[in-house]
Amino acid sequence: MKRAIMTIAAAAMLILPSTAGAQYLGQLSANPYGANSTANRFGPHGSPYAPDSINNRFGQFGSPFSPNSPNNPYAVNTPKLYDQSGNYRGKLSSNQFDPDSISDRFGRYGSPYSPDSINNPFGAGSPYRADSPNNPFGSGWSTHGDDH
Repeated sequence: MKRAIMTIAAAAMLILPSTAGAQYLGQLSANPYGANSTANRFGPHGSPYAPDSINNRFGQFGSPFSPNSPNNPYAVNTPKLYDQSGNYRGKLSSNQFDPDSISDRFGRYGSPYSPDSINNPFGAGSPYRADSPNNPFGSGWSTHGDDH
């Protein structure tokens, strides 16, 4: 019995996505009034003065020179996006050559034709979906960055 529980626990750790060790960077959202929204200039995750904000151009997650920043077009260790169900939705990145980047026009998470893409106005990026980052009244997607 003990062995079966250990096997199930090990399998669950391999299957389920883990954000352990990742730093929460707020909700990627167009909602300027959401408390955790990256679009809220006065909130802890949207302020250009918050140390871990993606909008702080001098911080590790906002600088155009940081390897962790979505504003660096060559960065590969950028914040990861997760929807409200915990599904991985790609990397918040301006690197158009990273296959997981939302800026890769031909990739799963950046193509305007992919149902998983933030750039598809009829799929995951629809401005009418409650959890879409493009909905100005929605909750958006969770962003998690590695602080290596």
